[in-house]
Amino acid sequence: MENKSSNVVWHDHGIDKKQREERNGHKGLIIWFTGLPSSGKSTVASAVQKALFEKGCFTYILDGDNIRHGLNKDLGFSPGDREENIRRIGEVAKLFADAGAFALTAFVSPYRKGRDLVRELMEEGDFVEVYVKTSLEECEKRDVKGLYKKARCGEIPDFTGVSAPYEEPLKPEIIVDTDAESEQESAEKVLKYLRDNGYFK
Repeated sequence: MENKSSNVVWHDHGIDKKQREERNGHKGLIIWFTGLPSSGKSTVASAVQKALFEKGCFTYILDGDNIRHGLNKDLGFSPGDREENIRRIGEVAKLFADAGAFALTAFVSPYRKGRDLVRELMEEGDFVEVYVKTSLEECEKRDVKGLYKKARCGEIPDFTGVSAPYEEPLKPEIIVDTDAESEQESAEKVLKYLRDNGYFK
């Protein structure tokens, strides 16, 4: 996106990401949970956050619905608004990662292009994509908000999985299958990846 601000210069405040990571005792990175609505993104992300928090890690969840109550409340669900939604949250998540945090994001983020643009913001290894793979049928069964039913009745336009597309990740770092795995099994798969790759001890 073109920067429309003029006469702005990045200011170095004297403490870098590596120093923050050393203080926190772990890497700072984005853990990006993506999947269909009601696939279990927020549930698994919450379980991962709880485990990391209990280990003394600096961690925070940026959740799709929560962000739309504030930062992105001016956006709808058109393709253009979805793109801007992900662009903004990618920049916010990058700031959290730069602060040395595990920034967990739980967003449908249906388009590969949007997810890839966030990945490109980060250094190699500082973006971990978690595909929460769940069948559409199972997502509809879990839909406590009744959104799929409304979408199928035409009450909600541009609803991912019904009237708008979802593009599966091609090479995610992690796939959790919430059709077959429990919440804790899925969370442990993410934690194991982080441990095995040296993100925390």
